[in-house]
Amino acid sequence: MKQLFIYSMIALFTVVSCTTPKEKTTSKDADYTQFVDPFIGTAFTGHTFPGATYPLGMVQPGPETGNFSWDYCAGYVYGDSTITGFSQTRLNGTGVADLGDLLMQPFSGDKRNNLHSKYDLMSEEATPGYYAVYLTDNDVKVEITATPHVAFHKYTFNKNKSANILADFQSGLVWSKEHIYQHILANEVNFEDDKTISGYTKRRQWVEREYYFVIEFDKPIISKEELAKQDSREKAPRYILTFDIQDNDELNMKVALSSTSIEGAKANMAAEVSDWDFKSVHENAVKEWNRYLSRIHVEGTDEQKVNFYTAMYHLYIQPNNIADVDGKYVGPNRKVSQSTDGKHYSTLSQWDTFRAAFPMYTLLSPELVPEMVNSMLDFSEQQGHLPIWGLWGQETYTMIGNHSVPMIVDAYLKSFEGFDNERAYNEIKKSIVTSTHPKSNWDLYDKYGYYPYDLVKLESVSRVMECGFDDYATALMAKAMGNDEDFEFFNKRSHYYKNVYDKESKAVRPKDSKGNFISPFDPYELAHADSQIGGHYTEGNARQYTWHVLQDIPGLIDLMGGKDKAGVILDSLFYTTKETTGTLSDVTGLIGQYAHGNEPSHHVTYIYPYLDRPKEAQKLIRQICTDFYKAQPDGLIGNDDCGQMSAWFLFSSLGFYPLDPVSGEYVIGAPQVPEATIPLANGKRFSMKAENLSVNNLYVDRIELNGEAYDKKTISYKDIMNGADLVFYMTDNDIE
Repeated sequence: MKQLFIYSMIALFTVVSCTTPKEKTTSKDADYTQFVDPFIGTAFTGHTFPGATYPLGMVQPGPETGNFSWDYCAGYVYGDSTITGFSQTRLNGTGVADLGDLLMQPFSGDKRNNLHSKYDLMSEEATPGYYAVYLTDNDVKVEITATPHVAFHKYTFNKNKSANILADFQSGLVWSKEHIYQHILANEVNFEDDKTISGYTKRRQWVEREYYFVIEFDKPIISKEELAKQDSREKAPRYILTFDIQDNDELNMKVALSSTSIEGAKANMAAEVSDWDFKSVHENAVKEWNRYLSRIHVEGTDEQKVNFYTAMYHLYIQPNNIADVDGKYVGPNRKVSQSTDGKHYSTLSQWDTFRAAFPMYTLLSPELVPEMVNSMLDFSEQQGHLPIWGLWGQETYTMIGNHSVPMIVDAYLKSFEGFDNERAYNEIKKSIVTSTHPKSNWDLYDKYGYYPYDLVKLESVSRVMECGFDDYATALMAKAMGNDEDFEFFNKRSHYYKNVYDKESKAVRPKDSKGNFISPFDPYELAHADSQIGGHYTEGNARQYTWHVLQDIPGLIDLMGGKDKAGVILDSLFYTTKETTGTLSDVTGLIGQYAHGNEPSHHVTYIYPYLDRPKEAQKLIRQICTDFYKAQPDGLIGNDDCGQMSAWFLFSSLGFYPLDPVSGEYVIGAPQVPEATIPLANGKRFSMKAENLSVNNLYVDRIELNGEAYDKKTISYKDIMNGADLVFYMTDNDIE
């Protein structure tokens, strides 16, 4: 799906998208992949990629156009002039670089010093489970598809020239060019026969990890040339492989990965791609994508469908199941382990996805929820705490809090089965009372009721705000399990945010161990502990983090002096003309000081209904959906962050959002698509209809639930799962 004029035409007609006639209804038997554009988010700050993917798969093979910077966390930026090769793994929408394993670059003819190739932009095609491009300099057509553990490449060479591949085992996505020479810690490459290569790599970038691989070709290698090292610190080779394509012009290659062993990689390949039928593998990937994309049937214009189903696509690129087909995997203890239920999901990006992505999984793919929970529990028993931000079974310690906690609690409170409740609670409690990692310091937290900035030098305020929600979630689970003592303890901690709220500045403010607020104080100053600027906040400032009280919005409003005064403060967030002090690449999508490009702001628009001003929220929701989610490569205003940015859009398009992700309640906003139906796993269905939705009719006049007038601020998970018909009657009247 790619023609350059499509993007310009979509941009031109964006402003009238709601008033154009509806396209054909999306039926349950439709090919939903036709509405997915993997190029959305591949430019600007989205950090998505257009490679071939399989839902929740371990591999994501696709093109690399750059490396060595924050811009290339996913290894690709739309519109770059050259492709450096095709690697087998990728992160979706993150702000940190890693993966990009096993780079392959095919070329016809003689070897050149630089095998980077220009490509025919109009030939570049990406759909779920498929990527294709023609390399003009290298004179090769590349097609790629995938299964969960296997990347399948098909190269069409110029039959009048030799067929070659640069196999680069040293390459990987890294922070700087200096890292490319030293990120490989150990490597083995074995040429088992003239069609098979196997090996092992240990590398360190975001995490230290190991992977095993098997590469098979359908044509024999007739020569191999090992290239000279580019730096003495390199531990892995680069080869030029030349093939006998036997009077044909096609070469097929399969690359299977495993975290456990070469034998594991071979077993994965045998189970998933036993032959050389590229078409069949592609069709199976499309079928699996449709199985997930069909979880919601949306009606609307083609543009609305493209935005919606691309968001769903991004939601299911991860988490990634790193367990082999027999359920074995390598976790944080770095030993081969057997998973609880045959899967081990990593790349959960908890700091991001607990907010909306995980609640969306509970609605659309409930069969995955127990598997995700068990994966977190298996991890915790090896690591000593629940995963904070796990990648390929290892802990990155990126971000703050431990938001595996609310994800597990959400599953428990929604009565999911398939995991041990006592085991889950024990791992939760251990994770937030035992100081087992550098960002815990629970003794200080309990002693002072906050993190004193003179004792905790970085992110002291944000850690209070984030940990408070984990405490609240744990308190709910403790209460439901009849543990009153734990409930009292964690419920008390969930209110520690009040200890850092400064009524003078009307913001959460760093406080030292003597109880004094920091001075001087600039609430607009951005902070980011993982960068050189440091500071007391996490990818944000005091104005943004003041609202990070997902667990107690009424309490925050009271602390501010009531709804009217809180409304003035909230208005000042969105409508101030004052700019942030400093800039951060992660803080984008600004409306005043509201930053939609980063997760701590995602719930803030939905606070307005608690101030009895729902139409203010409805106006902002339309603005965010229109301005920050566009069907074009630079259409995402911030990192997609493993589907969280997309999940916000999905919920908001349906007309509600989980401001408190463990409450089982969704705050009502305003729908952005005219109709949607969710066929539920229990055989029932939930439907939403937005009557009279248009460019001008962006406000909600009234709501009906199951034919009855509905005036609550929220709709519950139980209401949805019981099967319901939710109807919004839209208007252009903005008067509250």
